[in-house]
Amino acid sequence: MKVAELGAGGGYTAELLARTVGPNGKVYAQNSQFLLDRFAQKPWTERLQKPVMANVVRLDRPIDDPFPPEVKDLDAVLIVLFYHDTYWQKVDRAKMNAAVKRVLKPGGVDGIVDHSAAAGSGAADVESLHRIEEATLRADVEQAGFVLAGSADFLKRPDDTRDWSASPRTAGERRGTGDRFVLKFVKPATAR
Repeated sequence: MKVAELGAGGGYTAELLARTVGPNGKVYAQNSQFLLDRFAQKPWTERLQKPVMANVVRLDRPIDDPFPPEVKDLDAVLIVLFYHDTYWQKVDRAKMNAAVKRVLKPGGVDGIVDHSAAAGSGAADVESLHRIEEATLRADVEQAGFVLAGSADFLKRPDDTRDWSASPRTAGERRGTGDRFVLKFVKPATAR
């Protein structure tokens, strides 16, 4: 398989993907200069030295232009706990989602995991609480021509009040305990 991750950060998920696709697969892992400068440069560079990361291609590019022209026919692109950040970072999400659609093969998966915001809040909490309303994110991705093919509830936490920051830097003991949604979008077989 050929897959990609946008907003790879220090590379935790990219390493999981590298292990999953195996030595004959390929993982494209994108980080913007903002992410690298702010916190990811050292851990990302160190992680890439591991032998298991030999099939990972480092892409230091803007998230709204994440792939060079030669990247194509991917099986999946993932964004894990980062889509909400594209709002407060003023990313051109339409351009980003179009780029994801361009590199996926027909039927390819656009998988997104993110922190759930309170119903009706839209994108109001993307920076302060690091959360986004699921319906807001879905509208973005569907507007790009993707079709919601499924969701999973294994990260749901109905007891989460959604009034605290899910940011890894500020969540403290609550880190990893917030309500999250998992969405599987697909590029239609007839889409270009």
